[in-house]
Amino acid sequence: MIAHKFGGSSVASAERIARVVDILLARPERQVVVISAMQGVTDALIALVQRAAARDDGWAQAVNDLERRHLDTAATLLGSRAEPVQTQLRAGFAALRDLLRAQAQLGAESPDLLALIAGLGEVWSSTLVDAAVRARGAPSTWLDARDVLVVDATDLGAAVVWDRSQQLAAAHLASAPPRTIVTGYVARHRDGRITNLGRNGSDYSGAIFAALFMARELHVWSDVDGVLSADPRLVPEAVHIPKLSYAEACELAYFGAKVLHPQTMAPAIERGIPIVARNTFRPEHPGTRIAAEVDLKQPVKGVTTFQGLAILDLEGAGMIGVPGTAERAFAALKQARVSVVMISQGSSEHSICCVIREAAAEAARHALLEEFGRELANRQISGVTVVRGIAALAVVGDGMAGRPGTAARLFAALARANVNVRLIAQGASERNISVAIDATDAGRALRAVHAGYYLSPQTISIGLVGPGHVGKAFLRQLHAARPRLLQQNLDLRVRAVAGSRQMQLLDTMLAADAEPAPDRETDLMAFAAHVQADHLPHAVVVDCSASDGVADHYEPWLRRGIHVITPNKHAGSGPLERWRALRRQPGQWRYEATVGAGLPILTTLRDLLDTGDELLAIEGSLSGTLAYLLHHFDGREPFAALVRRAMELGYTEPDPRDDLSGRDVARKLVILARECGWSLAQDRVQLESLVPEALRKLPRDEFVARLGELDDPLATRLAAARAAGGALRYTARLEAGGKATVGLAVLPPGHALVTARPTDNVVQFTTRRYRDNPLVVQGPGAGPEVTAAGVFADLLRLCASLGARL
Repeated sequence: MIAHKFGGSSVASAERIARVVDILLARPERQVVVISAMQGVTDALIALVQRAAARDDGWAQAVNDLERRHLDTAATLLGSRAEPVQTQLRAGFAALRDLLRAQAQLGAESPDLLALIAGLGEVWSSTLVDAAVRARGAPSTWLDARDVLVVDATDLGAAVVWDRSQQLAAAHLASAPPRTIVTGYVARHRDGRITNLGRNGSDYSGAIFAALFMARELHVWSDVDGVLSADPRLVPEAVHIPKLSYAEACELAYFGAKVLHPQTMAPAIERGIPIVARNTFRPEHPGTRIAAEVDLKQPVKGVTTFQGLAILDLEGAGMIGVPGTAERAFAALKQARVSVVMISQGSSEHSICCVIREAAAEAARHALLEEFGRELANRQISGVTVVRGIAALAVVGDGMAGRPGTAARLFAALARANVNVRLIAQGASERNISVAIDATDAGRALRAVHAGYYLSPQTISIGLVGPGHVGKAFLRQLHAARPRLLQQNLDLRVRAVAGSRQMQLLDTMLAADAEPAPDRETDLMAFAAHVQADHLPHAVVVDCSASDGVADHYEPWLRRGIHVITPNKHAGSGPLERWRALRRQPGQWRYEATVGAGLPILTTLRDLLDTGDELLAIEGSLSGTLAYLLHHFDGREPFAALVRRAMELGYTEPDPRDDLSGRDVARKLVILARECGWSLAQDRVQLESLVPEALRKLPRDEFVARLGELDDPLATRLAAARAAGGALRYTARLEAGGKATVGLAVLPPGHALVTARPTDNVVQFTTRRYRDNPLVVQGPGAGPEVTAAGVFADLLRLCASLGARL
């Protein structure tokens, strides 16, 4: 014997009922099948009673509509065999109209009448299923649960009178029917009055009849593939859970997961009957098996949230060490019929906090104010406060017990997602860790924690500013690496792209083969708000622009927990107060690519300093453009001709003065100095520009036309360098304490900056450890691909710090 229970969505139409019959007839076992009302019918019936009690004549048309739905379903489902069932349905609706007229005469709602009418949907739907089975030529017996199931009313809801119910069920089983179709939800009191099992009553009926019929398993059919690790509406990457213990299922269900309610599972749990959650629309899917067995391989099975809550706090020094305070508080809440979701009390006993449903918050507060009125007047208790807009987040799994680090991972994931924890609760079983958080953070927290336990990929929402050469190279590299990163549980999503004038905001992400398509005016505040979506745990802005105006937005972004990654040198070399403010924010600011593009220059410097080395000097060629020009400047060709060739090759900025002035090199040196802890500003750098004073403010084209004016001064410098037996190079030098110089220098022939390749950046670190043989970092220090690679590497380092396993 296998028990089956089909929910309202499974029997919502003739087509769906036919699918249910297909499932039943495809299985060989004896069956007891519990049927819910068609989707929406129970609520409609309750509304009919309320309208009749209010003497709203509109109930009559609502009954007609409900009757037409059932009659049409019978006609579609049964065809020429529909008439007997339709006759039965018409009689049922005629009786319903009589009952509603009586309710209208009474005025006030009759609880007994409401219980009777609310359960009629199951009578009608089960009649349709039974008729459909028999129409296929298969044996079937229809059983009205009100003839078998006897219950008592208690404070906890309907309680089964097992001995009497088992006697009545045994009489039915004596005839050994191969298939019994049962009305869900409905029952009868000991005194014969018709009642129902309340909300989730049909699920409860499924477990009850599985127990009464001594079924081997209970299959609960709905419209989902069993139980998922999180709500798929909030975490689309939620995974199917093949097995749960009874205890895990109860914990998940209590906190809002789409699982059977714990109370409805009780009869199956008591008798050790496995429950299998199945999908009516994918019967081939195995679903989720809920049983007594415990699977400890995966420590966390699921993460769920429960919204619509509030925190109730009773606080005061007079509570400390006083027995009975907690008992009085919870007794007062019981009297006010307030259900407590979570409880937390510190060992100091200075306060008692609990989480309750937000709808009951005012009643709960008044109950405690009344109970502790004297203590409040005497100031033994300082107050009763309510914090609304709370959600509970629960992490559930039998494997968490005795496993160190499980709670640490939860709180680390929440901290990285910038989610504040207001209250914590964990039972001694260690099966559930629950926290109360702001409801506005619930979606982001759920995704962060779900990914933190590697139940789904760590999702990073990315906004790109500056879709130029570097920005486009970054997108190409990211999309090429994305399949591999997804296998490593990292999901990088570019959801916004902004240029200087227009931007594009995407609901999902920029496709791998798609070019950015800006469609609205750039607004960096709206851009950041879109990137920092509530449903995604982490937000990153990648700034590939060279704009000081964009750098001004870093501080508010970082303050909101949006991380920033950039090759833009303005923030790192600009005003010191702005730089210091950026370092104090909760978001991470990463800027490895500001010096040397993809070369590990800043990383190397940090490693030297972090391991206790002492920096004596940094010397380097920090401009690939100037390195190229001076490498080829040997007197055979004018310097101006070399600049024009570099412009043609794309080695310079559109205005070559940006390179020739040395300002870009000075910015890099300032960034290096600040990384060493020296408060250097650009105006303190001794800077030698290769652009004569007379040419610095000319229009770009006029400057290019007069490039020849650079030739004689530089030819003179070259001759002097050769006379000294050296080579002329444009260098940057930073000495201990922060003295910084940028300009032309004469270097010996074997110097690292002389022997380097024409467009290489070279940085030479002289330290206490590397005094006699300086540490050299050398390689391409400019160009879209290597700069983008430096940005991408910073992004991956950020992801690792947020919990990604790379």
